[in-house]
Amino acid sequence: MSNPGEIDATPITDRRQLAAWLEAGGKPREAWRIGTEHEKFGFHLADLAPPAYEPAGIGAVLAGFERAGWAPILDRGRMIGLKGGAARDEASISLEPGGQLELSGGLLPDLHATGREMATHFAEMHDAADALGLGFAALGFHPLARRDEMPWMPKSRYAIMRRYMPARGALGLDMMLRTCTVQVNLDYGSEADMVQKLRVALALQPLATALFANSPFTEGRPNGFLSYRAHIWTDTDPDRTGIPPVFFEDGFGFERYVDWVLDVPMYFIQRDGGFIDLAGRSFRRFLETGLDEVPGERAVVGDFADHLTTVFTDVRLKRFLEMRGADAGTPAMMLAQSALWTGLLYDGAALAAAAALIRAHPWQDFVALRAAVPRSGLAAPWPTPARPEGTLRDLAREVVAIAKDGLRARARLAADGVDERQFLAPLEDIVAGGPTQAEHWLARYDTAWQGETREIFRESRL
Repeated sequence: MSNPGEIDATPITDRRQLAAWLEAGGKPREAWRIGTEHEKFGFHLADLAPPAYEPAGIGAVLAGFERAGWAPILDRGRMIGLKGGAARDEASISLEPGGQLELSGGLLPDLHATGREMATHFAEMHDAADALGLGFAALGFHPLARRDEMPWMPKSRYAIMRRYMPARGALGLDMMLRTCTVQVNLDYGSEADMVQKLRVALALQPLATALFANSPFTEGRPNGFLSYRAHIWTDTDPDRTGIPPVFFEDGFGFERYVDWVLDVPMYFIQRDGGFIDLAGRSFRRFLETGLDEVPGERAVVGDFADHLTTVFTDVRLKRFLEMRGADAGTPAMMLAQSALWTGLLYDGAALAAAAALIRAHPWQDFVALRAAVPRSGLAAPWPTPARPEGTLRDLAREVVAIAKDGLRARARLAADGVDERQFLAPLEDIVAGGPTQAEHWLARYDTAWQGETREIFRESRL
């Protein structure tokens, strides 16, 4: 999203202008980059309670990053994020509604650089948080706190979403306050390249949800899910989530996407450094005739760019593609998530092989899979003619192998001569029969922890 007060004020004259704006995000293959975003929960080391913004809370953590050289982003005079600038590859740090700390990583050439960026971020995070008695853990859903125990961050857009979300789904506020994810942002080269990548990534997001499942506890007890975070997205806001069928229709491209987005209800626009609540209003009407609530205002490109950030499909199309299906997890699993999608989407042969896999099934099969994996994970049924009793783990084995071939073909080497395939090692263990993160924690709960979920913060602290 644009920083408060910083939007592109170019007037929108035609919907085709928006399609052209998206198409202009395409890049030649040599310019494709990897941007990894990851969120984590803060907690007080003394009692594991989630920290408020102040005093000596999340706001003070942001101040620690400022002392390390990051530039503050302010909202009504309060720091709600930071910019890294060119020295940090244009990375930024932001706050999710419940104080989850997010690094939106820089645009990096390979996964080795992503690993170095993560290590630097976690070191700076410790410098900022340790003296405050705070720790951070990357889990898909808060394992202890009730919704009413989570703080709200002083970010203007969140007040609008807080009001509107309960009108669209029962779990929208839980999504805002009690979930964390890891995402990777990847480029496309053309409209055709975008469509192929988007369809492959959308179809395989349920698989990613199963591989990266890491949210089996709610308020101190097992919740019956492996990815409760993924379940929450099934009851958040049907207007802007999931796997929309239009993405798989013949003729889909930038213009069809714009048409779909124009009918996703709005949240807000930014004017004069502040946010105007337009939740539920029509962007199409705003574009074509204006809105009575903002007389005299007309849609500008910055409004559309902000509107795109309020679309929560499993893969989000902006001027790049954003993979949104995974729970937050260990640093190794965060890197594995970026490695999986980089391997699948950034090598032509790997992308073609993945596309062939999904073409063997109607897109509705992947929608059904999306509903099954929050509880079943890799044990979800995935029958094929060759294997009628098959499970999702069979598909996972094929997909991880394709990603591995894609990373081999990229041949991006670290200083020691090792390529990016190393980052898939945690997924190779899982597809070979090892436990997912959620299954690991459930085993710990039943054995070493003796039913005491609080131990998860000690063992998952970053």
